[in-house]
Amino acid sequence: MANTKQIIVLGGGYGGILAAKKLGKLFKKDDSVEVTLIDKKPYHTMLTELHEVAADRVPEDSIRIEFKKVFAKRKVDFVLDEITDIDFKANTLKSENNTYKYDYLVLGTGCKPTYFGIPGAEEYTKKLWSYEDAVGLKEHILHMFREAVKEPNAEKRRKMLTFVVVGGGFTGVEMIGELAEWKDRLCKDFYVDKDEVKLYVVDALPKILPIFPDKLIKRAENRLRKLGVEIITGAGITEVKPGSVTMGDKGSIEAETVIWAAGVEGADLLDNLDIEQKGRKRIVTNDKLQSVDYDNVYVVGDNIFYIPEGEERPVPQMVENAEHSAPLVAHNIYSDIKGGEKKSYKPKFHGAMVCIGGKYGMAHVGLPGKFFGLPSFFAMLSKHFINLLYFFQVAGFNKCWSYIMYEFFHVKDNRSFIGGHLAKRSPNFWLFPLRLFVGFKWLMQGLDKLPSILEDPSKIFLIPAPPTAGNAAATAAASATAAASGAAEVASQWGEALPVPEFISNIVSWTMDIFFYTSDGGYTKLAEIFQAGMVIGEIIVGLLLIAGLFTALASIISVVMGLMIWSSGMAPTEMLWYFAAGIALIGGSGSTLGLDYYVLPVLKKWWKNTGFAKKTYLYID
Repeated sequence: MANTKQIIVLGGGYGGILAAKKLGKLFKKDDSVEVTLIDKKPYHTMLTELHEVAADRVPEDSIRIEFKKVFAKRKVDFVLDEITDIDFKANTLKSENNTYKYDYLVLGTGCKPTYFGIPGAEEYTKKLWSYEDAVGLKEHILHMFREAVKEPNAEKRRKMLTFVVVGGGFTGVEMIGELAEWKDRLCKDFYVDKDEVKLYVVDALPKILPIFPDKLIKRAENRLRKLGVEIITGAGITEVKPGSVTMGDKGSIEAETVIWAAGVEGADLLDNLDIEQKGRKRIVTNDKLQSVDYDNVYVVGDNIFYIPEGEERPVPQMVENAEHSAPLVAHNIYSDIKGGEKKSYKPKFHGAMVCIGGKYGMAHVGLPGKFFGLPSFFAMLSKHFINLLYFFQVAGFNKCWSYIMYEFFHVKDNRSFIGGHLAKRSPNFWLFPLRLFVGFKWLMQGLDKLPSILEDPSKIFLIPAPPTAGNAAATAAASATAAASGAAEVASQWGEALPVPEFISNIVSWTMDIFFYTSDGGYTKLAEIFQAGMVIGEIIVGLLLIAGLFTALASIISVVMGLMIWSSGMAPTEMLWYFAAGIALIGGSGSTLGLDYYVLPVLKKWWKNTGFAKKTYLYID
């Protein structure tokens, strides 16, 4: 269309990806507007989780989300390209081979490490600012241990097993904490004495985590020292050489691994752009988050330089700032195009938290003037909850599910704040006999009752007699029960029925009065259908469990049927093991010697490719 408005989001970081999704939603029914996100990589990276990959706590793909997955079936096009220049007056973006025209531009190019002109810092340190950095750092650390264990020279070996993190902010503390937790596994796998491994965190400021109150800083220091980390503060780095790092008059540390986490600045693209910048290449904006130079250029996330009214400092470079700025920018662009009142940026930040390994964390949260610290357990819990909220915005159930698996159920070496309690796994073949037994029991229950259903569907024996039915109805129910070859009653051959709380009994009685009982003390047609459905359900569940087909669903139905029988007051004691066995079988018992082994991968592949699954993220990778 000739009059189509082109909105380009440049950069798929925290702010960019959320802004693109919000814009796509706002304009999803408007063919006169096109939304495009351009990034030099095909995936969004969770920068706050890089240390987990670098220290081998989670798999590499856990911190990536493919853009095509995020924007599938949405009004956002993704373009893989690296922009090298922007002509704001001509409204064009340029890459090596392409030019892109825009009507509105959202800048979310993010940051890169800054080295403050320190000799050798960029050349001889490992940075931690991308997926590739995290993977490379992990491989480097493993390589150091592989080589050190073979090194006969004590001095060289010591340098290989010494690790220095420069920077005592969030990134540095989280990296050294994660590495300290990983140390035990590394030493065990490579036959290295733990005392040989030296870990340092170095910062030019007088204390680490300076935005935290002193009480929390002390807790962080105690935790790091407990993990074997030496903390050196007030020590500005003056030079980095191959194999050593110099800290001015505080001497030097010989180490083959120096990890740089000492600050950031705007991306390289911003170096020569004709747009006002302050504070390490951050773009100056007004309260609508528009560039002060160009009304059709908006800024999100770390690239914003804006001092809110009543504040002395610009908004912080943190994820919460990206999450706040993205929807506001999307709204203001929508207002520009469609008309309406723009909003001013008035962010309220709720604090920060830091993880020192997977087991321990600290948080300083609240509202301005009312901040408080959280104990470690609740700090870690809040961290995971906030991450899940973010993942749900970006990639829905799909990413939330994988995150939960990585952080709670596939935990290495108990490196989680809940330990490894949920991560102990046994082979599914141990459940095979139980699956067959439960399936056989349900099948026999159903087949025993089936003749009575076929002979006279109106004889009700799975539903308690109506309270107004009198002795005749009770006798008929007892007769039908006998004909059903031992279906459970309030008192059965297995003993007394399981007790049911009074409030549940009242709810069940009320439900039965509405749906199953007639006013003259008889049963409704629905009661006959329900009873027949229960019997058929028992047979189907039994067959599915025996065959190992849709085992999780069959196990859940098994538990639900047991609960229904129990709530009616007719469950014998043996129903307890039906409950326990059904729960035990939910987690994939059909994948061993069952049809699930063959059927589920086919269905999973088909489902992932449906438009509905892509749009709702309701699938598992």
